[in-house]
Amino acid sequence: MIEASVIRCAVIDDEFLSVELIANYIRQTPGLQLVLATTKPGEVLQLLAQDAIDLLFVDIQMPELTGIEITRLIGKKVKVIFTTAYANYAVDGFELDITDFLLKPVAYDRFLTAVDKVKTKMNELPALVTAPTLDHIFVKTTYRNKRVNFSDIFYLEALRDYIGFHTTGGKLLTLASMRNLETILPADQFIRIHKSYLINKTKIDFVEKGQVVINNVALPIGNAYRESFLKGVGL
Repeated sequence: MIEASVIRCAVIDDEFLSVELIANYIRQTPGLQLVLATTKPGEVLQLLAQDAIDLLFVDIQMPELTGIEITRLIGKKVKVIFTTAYANYAVDGFELDITDFLLKPVAYDRFLTAVDKVKTKMNELPALVTAPTLDHIFVKTTYRNKRVNFSDIFYLEALRDYIGFHTTGGKLLTLASMRNLETILPADQFIRIHKSYLINKTKIDFVEKGQVVINNVALPIGNAYRESFLKGVGL
């Protein structure tokens, strides 16, 4: 249960005092761990790429990157609580399926209520329903969301804060987490072979000497993934 574990938290706001307020609330609340408190969106994105946080407190209006833009980038694995001085943004937040919406100045009792909602969501069992079968993913690039068919993906490569999609149509870069993508892409088609590589099993040309060759590119098989990879491809 989530009560027996620690919820790793990050705070981002362009106002230092707002960052410190939420950071102090986290420090004094059992079950929460403060991983990062910052005014720089790039620092949070690095942690998201490393799967280092479970809960993000983020301001909506920031000059470099808005809270809404960050939320759209991180997917469903990280719970999000918006903090803002503007109540009119609440609709935007809940359309993104955030956990809660805190109006500044944030009182500690209201903060605790939001954290309880996070714990409840983390303890919910997934609904026993059949999800529609998808054959594609939308990849957010600089100017657009591009549809990419699973069958067109050779492999994914972790590149610091970005993920590179190597496809039949070329390479696409997007801000994303490899772990999130690993849960989104179908497990019967995609398999992790290295901390930096997630491959399409149907695109393998051959396997040799601790590496996989796909589209004439040799990719290393990490020791931690070797056994599951060999089992996953029937070797």
